[in-house]
Amino acid sequence: MRGDDRQQAGMWSYLSPEQRVPADHPLRPIRAMVDTILSELSPAFAKLYSPVGRPSIPPEKLLRALLLQVLYSTRSERLLMEQLDYNLLFRWFVGLNMDDQVWDATVFTKNRERLLAGDIAQAFFTRVLAQARQRGFLSDEHFTVDGTLIEAWASLKSFKPKDAPGGPPPDDPGNPTVDFHGERRSNSTHGSTTDPDARLFRKGKGHEAKLVYQGHVLMENRHGLAVEGCVTRASGYGERAAALEMLGHRATAGRITVGADKGYDTRDFVEALRLLQVTPHVAQNTSNRASAIDARTTRHAGYEVSQWTRKRIEEIFGWLKTVGLLRKTRHRGRRRVSWMFVFGLAAYNLVRIRNLAEAAG
Repeated sequence: MRGDDRQQAGMWSYLSPEQRVPADHPLRPIRAMVDTILSELSPAFAKLYSPVGRPSIPPEKLLRALLLQVLYSTRSERLLMEQLDYNLLFRWFVGLNMDDQVWDATVFTKNRERLLAGDIAQAFFTRVLAQARQRGFLSDEHFTVDGTLIEAWASLKSFKPKDAPGGPPPDDPGNPTVDFHGERRSNSTHGSTTDPDARLFRKGKGHEAKLVYQGHVLMENRHGLAVEGCVTRASGYGERAAALEMLGHRATAGRITVGADKGYDTRDFVEALRLLQVTPHVAQNTSNRASAIDARTTRHAGYEVSQWTRKRIEEIFGWLKTVGLLRKTRHRGRRRVSWMFVFGLAAYNLVRIRNLAEAAG
């Protein structure tokens, strides 16, 4: 018998969001880890808010909502608020009841700036790593380092001469006609009026130049977790400088190894690693010169293992760009981009820890 396509609105609901979410939903273990981390961060949150005045968005709910935005690739805060309004799964994860009012997108964005000022992303990332260490998923001996380009939220039309005199008004203020063909442009003479921290850079010969940032990640090799990350202005030596800075934080009494691609095969970089008591398992670049990596490194079996394992770091970059909203950043300024990059790494690690825990049984 065919049913009737009629809907009668109910006056009350006797099921809470907690009852609606299946017990085996993949977000449940992530929510448990996040709740533990946010409880540990409570003293840091208290320092960011005044003890008097009108209550703001709870920072715990704010961070859970930002985490959902990364995990579900929600491009804008306005769309995120729309999802929170009718998506029961989102409401449950953030901690909103069925009748709780959703925040205004502008208010949500302004409250996020408070977390930026408190460097909460790095604190959150550090505590995610503590969760991984507690479960035995971290290695302190073997690492991989690499960098990637993050396209800036700025158009090439905004890349103008720094000392250009004021000319006539544009034909279209919203999208002016700009002809820069045949013009020699460089970061020393030009700058973006939209995002001054972005730099014109190209990945290699045959690639187009774009306004970008460089994101850098240090990965531990045992389980492929990101243990450190940062964002710098794009430059030809930025990857190696960022790698040395991140590895300097890992200097211990024991020797460690670090894998890297051919772009890191320079004598200055390899010598700097050895001074840090780091064994450079860098891929040899013999295309047009002698490699800085010799037989005293390549003869060991561990070198081949590092060359095989180092490719796993591309999984982190792939996740950040396809899921974590970082193929082209939605934010301007290196500080904001770096905040979201580190927070995206924390989200990746949470998913990775959940998967490793399930595989371990």
